[in-house]
Amino acid sequence: MKLTLEGIKNKEQWQEAGIGLPSYDVEKVAEETKKAPVWVHFGAGNIFRIFIGGLADTLLNNQEMDKGITCVETFDFDVVDKIYKPYDNLVLAVTLKADGSTDKKVLGSLTEAVKAQSSDESQWNRLKEIFRNPGLQMISFTITEKGYALKGSDGSYFPFIVADIENGPEKAGSAMAVVCSLLYERYKAGKAPLAVVSMDNCSHNGEKLKGSVITMAQEWLSRGFVDPGFVDYITDESQVSFPWSMIDKITPRPAESVAAELKKLGVEDMDPVITSKKTYIAPFVNAEGPQYLVIEDHFPNGRPALEKAGVYMTDRDTVNNVERMKVTTCLNPLHTALAVYGCLLGYTLIADEMGDEDLVKLVNQIGPVEGMPVVVNPGILSPEDFVREVIHDRLPNPFMPDTPQRIACDTSQKVGIRYGETIKSYVSRDGDAGKLTAIPLAIAGWCRYLLGVDDEGKAFELSPDPMLSELTEKLAGIEVGKPESYQGQLKEILSNANIFGSDLYEAGIGDKIETMFKEELAGPGAVRATLKKYLN
Repeated sequence: MKLTLEGIKNKEQWQEAGIGLPSYDVEKVAEETKKAPVWVHFGAGNIFRIFIGGLADTLLNNQEMDKGITCVETFDFDVVDKIYKPYDNLVLAVTLKADGSTDKKVLGSLTEAVKAQSSDESQWNRLKEIFRNPGLQMISFTITEKGYALKGSDGSYFPFIVADIENGPEKAGSAMAVVCSLLYERYKAGKAPLAVVSMDNCSHNGEKLKGSVITMAQEWLSRGFVDPGFVDYITDESQVSFPWSMIDKITPRPAESVAAELKKLGVEDMDPVITSKKTYIAPFVNAEGPQYLVIEDHFPNGRPALEKAGVYMTDRDTVNNVERMKVTTCLNPLHTALAVYGCLLGYTLIADEMGDEDLVKLVNQIGPVEGMPVVVNPGILSPEDFVREVIHDRLPNPFMPDTPQRIACDTSQKVGIRYGETIKSYVSRDGDAGKLTAIPLAIAGWCRYLLGVDDEGKAFELSPDPMLSELTEKLAGIEVGKPESYQGQLKEILSNANIFGSDLYEAGIGDKIETMFKEELAGPGAVRATLKKYLN
């Protein structure tokens, strides 16, 4: 069995293997889409293929849409050559269930794969042709937050952005320059409206995307590459909109176990590949079942019936509230607590931590007990149901190869949102956050983690963090097993509003965190003992 247009014609074989096939004519859909695309997506990787591609597949199967998605790769062109073309743009989507079983189906909704490469004349001309089409309704993105960045931490443009600014629209290289150039093509062809939709997992994603595109356009305007009307066009949201969105679906790298299962069923050529740019990708995509996509409903040229595939179409404030619910209460704070305590207690998988009674109590206390009273209910999703699914289905899923060590990366950049917002809400409501116990325990655990010594007294490697050297320097002199070595070294960290969003002493929990931290220093087993003390 081959994952190709010819290969899926033998429907009985695929059905016997328990793999679903499209009910629509994949070749006809591809042909119609190429004539007049309505939806272009930038970033042809895994979450796009299984989640966004899956949405389009649902709409096609249900006859709610008659065209698929045109896929554009902006970074790793090997993905087009090694994963799209050899398989006729088909995707084998594998849903990893918490009980260890899988659901498998072939998606035929990705109709064309194009490289966003201005140096390749045929590919570049094809993209221009697509953007000149007045019927194009939306372009969407999963290029990661880094794809929108134009400047480094020092505030100056990256060298490749400088090159894009100086070279102009015809020689665009970076994703933002490519998009800006193609929007200019659309402007010149008649100013047809369009929705430009970031689906990346970052706060205020539409705002970030809009800012980068407009900055590029203004730099080109100042050099005479574009005319002032173009900047007016892309800043007029009745013409070109930049809706906000919230996306949530864990999509790990292709699992060897899944590749082996597919081979056993008789599907050929399923081995993952590593591209020249170190993308680990396969003809199949494996991901968890739960998925959420909430989009601000602002599409000036119309849109597919996304709500009929389970997408929540709403207003900007609701998108923002859903994102805050996820990031400050229902998912991210739990992940961070499991990350730091997982490292301290010797775990290498988040899923395994969910078999630890103390850690399950910790996340239940952080989310449902302490976070829930102050979370803003977005209305379209129940925070209680969301966090219940996270704790009982998503985090314990043994298929999810998420490690505490990976999740612990950049924690200094995360605690201000993941815990700081809840702390501020308590201060606003009650005058201080003194009622909190599990959130201070999570912060104490992070500080204890920064010593790089686990609960058995063994050293471990700290995950990357831009503040790592500064933070560990402030903790100098503290020794695990010698609580007396603590002489107030945490005070500078806990009072730093740049880290936590407020001074934790003024919030009424700084002293509590210090006490917990000192107790976790007592010696081997002290971290575990401290968890038990405060959670029982």
